[in-house]
Amino acid sequence: MSSQNLEKKRIPAVEGVFTWPSSEPRLIASRCKECGTVSFPKSSVCRNSKCKKKAGVEETLLTRRGKLLSYTLICYPPPPPFVAPQPFVPFPIGEVAFPEGIAVMGQLVGRKYEDLKIGMEVEMIVDKLFEDDQGNEVVGWKFRPI
Repeated sequence: MSSQNLEKKRIPAVEGVFTWPSSEPRLIASRCKECGTVSFPKSSVCRNSKCKKKAGVEETLLTRRGKLLSYTLICYPPPPPFVAPQPFVPFPIGEVAFPEGIAVMGQLVGRKYEDLKIGMEVEMIVDKLFEDDQGNEVVGWKFRPI
């Protein structure tokens, strides 16, 4: 077997949700040209029910940093497609407000649950979610306190 076959790859769990590959990845959203509503993940139509012009949206990148609005500890493995490590280890998730006027949920890493604080600044990172059957790292977005 060649060494090329043994190389692990990092592949996104979902294509088109964040810039990848990138040394400074960002979440990919959409912004309505008519009303300014920002939606994540990106959409081909405005998600604002009061917007008169639904089709005028453009792709926009969210900033990498936001503020932690709320958080909780996930104590049981989420259902598929989530792939839980064995044994399952509880992990925190949080809702992060971005300057673009949208909040996004994601796993929180890099700090113990007890040390998290509402209002703390976090940054979006790309990190390993699990390994697939070929040994590749499947990655997704997470938030890390700064």
